[in-house]
Amino acid sequence: MTTAGQGANPAELARAIVGQVQTVFLGKPQVVHHAVIALMARGHILLEDVPGAGKTVLARALARAIGGQFRRIQFTSDLLPSDITGVSVYSPRTESFTFHPGPVFSNVVLADEINRAGPRTQSALLEAMSERQVTTDLDTRSLPQPFLVVATQNPHEHHGTYPLPESQMDRFLVRLTIGYPDREVERRIVDQIGFADKVDEAVQAVATPAVVAAAQDAVTRVRVPEPVMDYALELVAQTRVSPALEMGISTRGVVSLVAAARAAAALAGRDFCLADDVREMFVPTCGHRILLQGRTVDGAGSREEARAILTEVLARTPVPGD
Repeated sequence: MTTAGQGANPAELARAIVGQVQTVFLGKPQVVHHAVIALMARGHILLEDVPGAGKTVLARALARAIGGQFRRIQFTSDLLPSDITGVSVYSPRTESFTFHPGPVFSNVVLADEINRAGPRTQSALLEAMSERQVTTDLDTRSLPQPFLVVATQNPHEHHGTYPLPESQMDRFLVRLTIGYPDREVERRIVDQIGFADKVDEAVQAVATPAVVAAAQDAVTRVRVPEPVMDYALELVAQTRVSPALEMGISTRGVVSLVAAARAAAALAGRDFCLADDVREMFVPTCGHRILLQGRTVDGAGSREEARAILTEVLARTPVPGD
């Protein structure tokens, strides 16, 4: 195992992680880049795409590259909250209860087809995603660090699903779409069929969870100059007065936007943010936090409309220094 040292900076660490993930997740460098930004910003990822796009491969490769523990939870209609968080089991021999941790106690958790479970089960992830802890039987237990949830859902299939409420959508730092690969990349994937089974042998751990956690701490120290902060706040304010939107971006949304911009700057090797960092992360961090007039952003067409609205906001909002 080749690991970065404790003093590795976020840019070096990110390059190493990206390089390893791209050995099995082919042809989508921007998706990998934004996924690593989410990791470094202590955020979570919502992947919306058709089945077979490589969502599981991406999550497993990220976990392997950071030397972390990976768990996959298949969300179904009969999944219970305790299937995620864990359960206390009574032992007659000791006459006491012993807590058995659920799969959420991992560094990278793949919540596969998250919208196929009911709202009660979906909400079992809320505390974990927001506070990095789980409360069961009045006991609060901390989750491993780093902690990353990668949730997936198919935007085209709504039969037997429960749409994620706005409060839960707001917990995801970014929403990403993988899309189809180009012809040559798809040929390579077909030639090397079985990537999902080869992640552990093809991807090397280039860090430890402790190194990643230290890099995340470094990201929080990236400076955001006042003009750049004002630019981020103005972008968000524009969504709140847009006639095309029923609900603009929340305060948590602008916090997430600035956190993602800090991570983007750190991955570029800077200790300060530029307006370009905010521009790069505006759509990925905010596209799932708005409501179109009269309907939610829950389908492929609605996603594209939301993207178009936010792109128009970017176009009409003056950039500092221009």
